[in-house]
Amino acid sequence: METTQTTNRRLGVVAIVVKNREESYSGVNEILHDYGNIIIGRMGIPYRDRNLSIISVIVDGTTDEIGAMTGKLGKIKDVSVKSMLTSI
Repeated sequence: METTQTTNRRLGVVAIVVKNREESYSGVNEILHDYGNIIIGRMGIPYRDRNLSIISVIVDGTTDEIGAMTGKLGKIKDVSVKSMLTSI
């Protein structure tokens, strides 16, 4: 039987597009650092020709934790965030 600790947790992928790397990237990194306890791994790809960065983040946390992180990221100027979560 599952424990309460894992019952409400979700596994997912968060996609982040940073449209103005020079101005927005440090804010994104700060938030990701703050939520390091729910981040399993991340991969960032600079798309220099379009002055973009695309970051994929694998997360394992509650919907509240993941929602708080994505909400803060989405408030940063020139940052778009989409997430896909599943329960396992």
